[in-house]
Amino acid sequence: MPGRRRLLIGLGGSVVSAAALGGCSLPARLAALPEHLRGRETFHNLPPTTRVVLDGSDSSLLGRVAVDALQREIAYAERHGLHDPGVANYLAISGGGENGAYGAGLLTAWSELGTRPEFKAVTGVSTGALIAPFAFLGAAYDKELEGFYTMTRASDVMISRGLLTALLSDSLYDSTPLLLTIRKVLTPAVLDAIAAEYRDKGRILCVATTNLDVPVGVMWNIGDIAASGSPQRAELIAKILLASASVPGVYPPVMIDLQAGGERFQEMHVDGGTVAQVVLYPPSLSGEVLQQLSSSPAVARSLAERRRRLYVIRNSRPGGDLQTVDRSTLKIAGRAVSTLISTQGIGDLYQLYVLAQRDGIDYNVAFIPESFSEKAREPFDQAYMRNLYVVGRQAMLSGAAWSKYPPGYDPVPINQRRGRIG
Repeated sequence: MPGRRRLLIGLGGSVVSAAALGGCSLPARLAALPEHLRGRETFHNLPPTTRVVLDGSDSSLLGRVAVDALQREIAYAERHGLHDPGVANYLAISGGGENGAYGAGLLTAWSELGTRPEFKAVTGVSTGALIAPFAFLGAAYDKELEGFYTMTRASDVMISRGLLTALLSDSLYDSTPLLLTIRKVLTPAVLDAIAAEYRDKGRILCVATTNLDVPVGVMWNIGDIAASGSPQRAELIAKILLASASVPGVYPPVMIDLQAGGERFQEMHVDGGTVAQVVLYPPSLSGEVLQQLSSSPAVARSLAERRRRLYVIRNSRPGGDLQTVDRSTLKIAGRAVSTLISTQGIGDLYQLYVLAQRDGIDYNVAFIPESFSEKAREPFDQAYMRNLYVVGRQAMLSGAAWSKYPPGYDPVPINQRRGRIG
């Protein structure tokens, strides 16, 4: 959503001025959770494994989630007479707004080929968070995935608040239509299916948001919430998916209620891409998992011997478009922000590559090809999304979707290339 991000930059100073003139017009909220109460909060009476902070402080908790899930997976395999759980396939889906149509096309074509695996874990950020439940549940939900990224219009996602209202509020657009769209997807059958995969097979579905108060990334264990039996599970998951896709300033933040020390607090959650465009797990997780293996030889053996594959879908092109940038503050700032977002996304792909190399995971990445140069005329331009959906399908069906290296990476050492000096 780079166009709306650029508009946001231009409005920054005006928002401050208008807020000052408007007095108490800005939306009220509860105080953020104090640092000394961190780790003692409860989120709607759900277990601590519901959410993990991605700054390294919760690595032990995330390790517990991973080990417990692997134990359930091993038990499932044994109940069905399998010698081992087989290859562990992971899928990480990035942000990208309407460019999520590319990832949707990849996945539906992958199903058509008959080679799409059942993923051990699926993670999603921003538009990737909206794709993730469909990807997690498999080919049976491909029609819903296709419809979401080929039939959705801007009016299904947002409503303009008008410039004056936006300046006196917390965003340019009202995201209620997107929340309603998400609620329609999260039927009891969908939630029960996610819960069953998590509870019975140990499969993991996670969505990342950004806690803007800290600020830090937060990984939400959607399977854990779905399996909790909480009467609020559908609404909680809907709010988390909405938060992951809520670009700061463009869409309203999602306020998450917490209780700690007998008091109520709130966290302000926004687009997970504010911290990282795509995630799998923090680099610190590996060591924490190893510390928790002593009580489970089966888990230790599985981690030591099991083959693992990572598939990363980057809903963006690796390069930028040539523009003649006007010498104006808004144009320059907007261009700089969109460039920062693009380069951050590429950096995230490199981080996952290093992580995969360290942990012995086969790395595969797909991204929108440079040959696709079409531009969206407006947010969630249906024609643009449908064309990009076809591009994703063609890339998969032709066998050209996956690369073993992040964009621009040459695996040949520089001193082994022809024409080297000396």
